[in-house]
Amino acid sequence: MAINLKAEIRNVAGKGAARSIRNNKNIPAVIYGEKKSPVAIELSGRDFEMLLKTPSLRTKLFQIETPNGKEDAMLMDIQYHPVSDAVIHVDFKRIDVKKPVNVSVPVEVVNMETSRGLKLGGVLNFAVRKVALRGLVNDIPEKITIDLANLNIGESVHGTDLVLPKGVELGLHQAELAFATIGGKMPEEADAKKAAASAATDAAKK
Repeated sequence: MAINLKAEIRNVAGKGAARSIRNNKNIPAVIYGEKKSPVAIELSGRDFEMLLKTPSLRTKLFQIETPNGKEDAMLMDIQYHPVSDAVIHVDFKRIDVKKPVNVSVPVEVVNMETSRGLKLGGVLNFAVRKVALRGLVNDIPEKITIDLANLNIGESVHGTDLVLPKGVELGLHQAELAFATIGGKMPEEADAKKAAASAATDAAKK
């Protein structure tokens, strides 16, 4: 579902104008892309600060309503004040909702408590925590989940193992990435090595 956002057109650009907007508790922003001229806009600071609590905000479709009409866009960048951490500028990129977009989304692991490999003493290496996806903006998920329940020691989940929504595909160079691996040795392997080491020690003593 799209996030509806109201904005005013900024007719005056420059640092002084942007400072004046921030002094009024609002946020200067820009919409660019799709081979159209950039449009400088002004957002309600209060409304946008509330939006920042929305999970995976950069995967969402924004419908920005201005006096010139509506713009379909995605959030590309947020600039923060280095001291106060207040939002000082926002960049949006226009999109065509009928064309695929490239987005990075977080990866989350679940069922660590019931994981077969972790129960046997394995160690989780959660190496890649974001995955690049390509698809229509309304099909892009907020996150991708890796289920560890049946993952055994020595096994990995690669990009090609990820469960993706219909119509969504992996971005470039994602297929062979090992997103999560359970390292360690199977109990029988560890026992066999201990027994071999013990036998070697006994033989050396004789």
